[in-house]
Order: sequence, then structure tokens, then C-alpha cells
Amino acid sequence: MLKEELKRGLVTENPILVLALGLCPALAVSTSVVNGFGMGMAATFVLICSNLITSLVKQWIPAKVRIPCYIVVIATFVTIVELIMKAYMPSLDKSLGMFVPLIVVNCVILGRAEAYASKNNPLRAVLDGIVMGLGFTLALCILSTIREFLGANKLLDLKVIPGFQPMTIFILSPGGFFTIALVMGLINFIRGGKEA
Repeated sequence: MLKEELKRGLVTENPILVLALGLCPALAVSTSVVNGFGMGMAATFVLICSNLITSLVKQWIPAKVRIPCYIVVIATFVTIVELIMKAYMPSLDKSLGMFVPLIVVNCVILGRAEAYASKNNPLRAVLDGIVMGLGFTLALCILSTIREFLGANKLLDLKVIPGFQPMTIFILSPGGFFTIALVMGLINFIRGGKEA
């Protein structure tokens, strides 16, 4: 079961690279590996906690107000993450800026609460939060690595290849779109080859 769930979160239903969900933060924060990993971990924490709470209280939430209730639950955990970042990781908090509070409306998190956590038991909901969060983090790290290397000739603020002239477009928004398109295209090519 765990192997199947991991495969689902990391590969077959990867939130960014397969389902194309959460592209706004993916494009905005994937300019460095530190930012990508930080955003991925923040979203993973919120995803796990909101899935757990949603699964625990689903029977008491009237159908008419389920989405606002999920948003309140998600906003609570986003606030916790934001306060922890401000207190213990101020440089990361400054780098991520407004994209941490925007986790509240991230379609990955709200979608998992609605489509999965509200229909499953707490254990399966937490497991889903873990694997989807890991998939989100993995995708952000892949995109960040490519963009930081090609756009700044750095990885984790260390120069990679002496004399390599970085292509600053990869640090800018068009480079983010181009990188996501390349990685998604590569994944679709590999998956298409296996299905044929």
C-alpha cells in the first residue's frame, strides 16, 4: 500500500508535473532550491494537518458549507506555518513573501481536502497528505534546481561551473514557464513511451 501511495504522489498524480495544480507558487518560488524546498515543506505540513482535521470532522460539516470550513482549517495551519517561519526562518519568510499566505487558496491543498480527505479515514488522509506533499516538494526542487543552475550558475548559493555564463531568463517568469513546459513534456514523453 505504501509503495502504491508513494508512486501516486511522486509520479502518477504529481500535483505540479502531472496534474498541473499549484503552478502559481511553483513558478514564483522555484528560483532557488532553498525557496522551492521551503515552500514544499510548508505546503506539506499544511496538507497533512488539514487532511487530518478534515477527515476527523467531515461528518459534522454540513454539505452547504464544506468548502468554507475547509478553507478555515487550511488557513489555521497556514497561519501556524507563517508564524513559525517569521520567528525561526526570517530570510526564508522574506524570500517566499506573500506566497506562504497564498497556500490557503492553493488548489492542491483544497482539492485534496475536498476530493480525498473528506471521503477517507484519518490514516489514509494523512498518508495522502504526506505523499502529495512530497510530490509537490519534489517537483518544486526539480524546477528550482534547473532554474537556479541555468539562471544563476549556482546550487544552494554555491557556484557550480566556473566560467559558465548563466542565462538570467531562467530566473525570470518566462524561464519558469519554459522549465515547467520542458519537465512536463519530458515526463509525458517517458510515460507515453511506457504506455505504447
